[in-house]
Amino acid sequence: MGDLFLVRHGETAWSRSGRHTGLTDVPLTEHGRDEARRLVPLIRSHRIGAAFSSPLQRARETAELIGLHEVQVDADLTEWDYGGYEGVTTVEIQRERPGWFLFTDGVAPGPQAHPGETPEQVGERADRVLAMADAALANTEGCVVLVAHGHFLRVLTARRLGLPPSQGALFQLATGALCRLGTEHGRHVIAGWNIRPGV
Repeated sequence: MGDLFLVRHGETAWSRSGRHTGLTDVPLTEHGRDEARRLVPLIRSHRIGAAFSSPLQRARETAELIGLHEVQVDADLTEWDYGGYEGVTTVEIQRERPGWFLFTDGVAPGPQAHPGETPEQVGERADRVLAMADAALANTEGCVVLVAHGHFLRVLTARRLGLPPSQGALFQLATGALCRLGTEHGRHVIAGWNIRPGV
């Protein structure tokens, strides 16, 4: 069975400024496009059996720029729904809630269309994505690539390693970075993390 490659989309104006960017569909910056292009040699050096992307444009464009073809879009790969904290920075939130931490405290309720998610709800989506990825890995000799978002991929990594969603806090993940989750002696492991060529 191949490995699972995780790609966080390239930089956006909101990620650069630290604004929580969940369901707001902001585009990549030119720097974000460059970050994605730097990953092309790493992706091309592996046989890719299947690729999946979040439906948000910053992830879809990243998938295109890194040279993925026949990418399947899956809504479960969407970023954490930050609810009432959408577009707000951690510093701004902590002015009202000192000590607030996303992975343990969750978010404030948002509007009906985007009410927000608990860490456990994000973990449930991550589990569904992992089941989908495992099915794809079982049917190909190559690797599977997931192109998505920072906080979501951190939760997914925690779940892959058998940890609760809150432990996604342990895995810092930069924009335009590649991570590799594999196995060793039948156990899930991190084989490479936060790989950013040229940085």
